[in-house]
Amino acid sequence: MSSVPSPALAHLLSHAERRLGLRMTAVLAEENCPVEQWRVLSVIADGKGHPMTEIADQVLMPAPSLTKLVDRMVADNLVHRRPDHSDRRRVLLHLTARGRALHQRAAHRLLADQTRLLDAIDDQGDLVRLLARLTAALDGEPSAVLAE
Repeated sequence: MSSVPSPALAHLLSHAERRLGLRMTAVLAEENCPVEQWRVLSVIADGKGHPMTEIADQVLMPAPSLTKLVDRMVADNLVHRRPDHSDRRRVLLHLTARGRALHQRAAHRLLADQTRLLDAIDDQGDLVRLLARLTAALDGEPSAVLAE
């Protein structure tokens, strides 16, 4: 393992992210589902209900933009808002049956595409593991660097 970081790391990661985003956009277009919408569906697909602030953090969107997107998703009957039973001031976002069906179809398409991509580079799970460690290290989690 090299102890000298490559100056091209940021460029390579940015380029890969951009290309992967374009690829996801094309796959999701088959379901008429924009990437931002997919990200919201993915966060709330666990059925637990999530507050808007948590969703905004996870999908990397500013709150006002997320609110507009969620308003459109409510109008399209993909999600619905429900008061939090433990704190009535908070509103939690949940999938509708239509949203769950869209999420399942899109997830299937994306998984198939991701599998083809990772098979093409002969990845055995290393890429995701290493990117998770890199993200943790960038977030300042020293144990991530020592892991393994």
